[in-house]
Amino acid sequence: MFAIVDIETTGGYASANGITEIAIVLHNGREVEGKYETLVNPESPIDRYVQALTGITNEMVASAPVFKLVAPNIFNLLKDRVFVAHNVNFDYSFVKHHLLDAGYDLDVSKLCTIRLARKIFPGLPKYGLGTVCRELEIPISDRHRAAGDALATAQLFQMLVDNDKTGELEKMMKRHTGQQWMPPNLPSAKLKGLPFLPGVYYFHDKAGKVIYIGKAKSLKKRITSHFSNNKLTKQKQEFLRHIYDITYQVCGTELMAAIRESIEIRRLWPQYNKSQKHFEHVYALYLFEDSKGFYRLGIDNKKKQLQALYTFHIMEEGRQMLKSIVKQFDLCPRLCFIDNSPGPSLAETRKETAAKYNKRVEKALHYLKEMLPSFAIVEDGGNNIRSCVLVEKGRFTGMGELPDSSTADSIIELKSHIELQTENAYIRQLVYQYAEKYPAKKLAFEHTT
Repeated sequence: MFAIVDIETTGGYASANGITEIAIVLHNGREVEGKYETLVNPESPIDRYVQALTGITNEMVASAPVFKLVAPNIFNLLKDRVFVAHNVNFDYSFVKHHLLDAGYDLDVSKLCTIRLARKIFPGLPKYGLGTVCRELEIPISDRHRAAGDALATAQLFQMLVDNDKTGELEKMMKRHTGQQWMPPNLPSAKLKGLPFLPGVYYFHDKAGKVIYIGKAKSLKKRITSHFSNNKLTKQKQEFLRHIYDITYQVCGTELMAAIRESIEIRRLWPQYNKSQKHFEHVYALYLFEDSKGFYRLGIDNKKKQLQALYTFHIMEEGRQMLKSIVKQFDLCPRLCFIDNSPGPSLAETRKETAAKYNKRVEKALHYLKEMLPSFAIVEDGGNNIRSCVLVEKGRFTGMGELPDSSTADSIIELKSHIELQTENAYIRQLVYQYAEKYPAKKLAFEHTT
């Protein structure tokens, strides 16, 4: 028992838009059993573009019933049937949302005629309702009106049933296969063969552009979880409609997948990734010699042309570190730009030579270098891969896979096997937290220079 549904709406997502028209064609799998259609007052103005597309005007719906008045009848028509529609997630999200507002919780199986048509009639130029009907010679009257589109979808549904030689309808009817939640433009074959391994995955749009990047402990489980529910938000609805392809990259460990995700988001800036896309301000600690021969330390914005002693992603982090070594090594606050008040420097007050003062600066820098850790996180992955994430002098350096012959006993040896990367604050924090959580996987190195 099926209910073939089409709706017209004031906008593209359910939680902030209303239904202006709904049509339901009842079908028993062999023939049409009944029809229902009504205009609906959305209780909000209809955009001029939508009016032009559908032909439904504000005047036409002014005297129509609001959805809550027709909700009991609609719920009774749908509650014991499979909900069928062309791009079913769109229609179902609206109907379920507005029924719930009216006090009715619709929970039925769904069937998408776009997905079914891809299986039974492969090779069509496109699978929008207009194109499919044209290619299969199904007449449509009153295009972009609920009744016209619902009747055309009913004819398409009948053709799909009649030409289903491999049991595709029965496969999609299984409630927990995930088919009912799949993006309409993503072939289900793309989910077959996904590994249960850590990695990074990419969702692509129609043109092949990456629109979303994610990380996974298990690529198979994480990717399919995106399609296991149908939230009614604008972002989720648009997200599903724009997914045409999936690619992925297996990583040795979950940590490597998280690092790779951050690197790739900053490289590609996908449309639907919101986190990690903010501008990251970087500060650096610099050393220079002034006109009197004194070494001076200072923090400034990171500059590509200058060699930094160390970088910070928060200015206050750098200032606290500088204050600490100024105090510990008896350096001059004025020569380190911590104290900007007028007056002689500490060296001038003590009548200290530049050479003597500079030795303390050198000791401070040596201490700073020794204080910054160098370590590797070496662990076995789930695909017989021994992975390495390297931190050198406090900075994330890179990651890669280690051959069986690697002894992992020196930074130089590890560097010959890893891919060098540019760090950011997120990656640095990620690696440090992981090392703290799993100390047995951390291999510390002594500084040799």
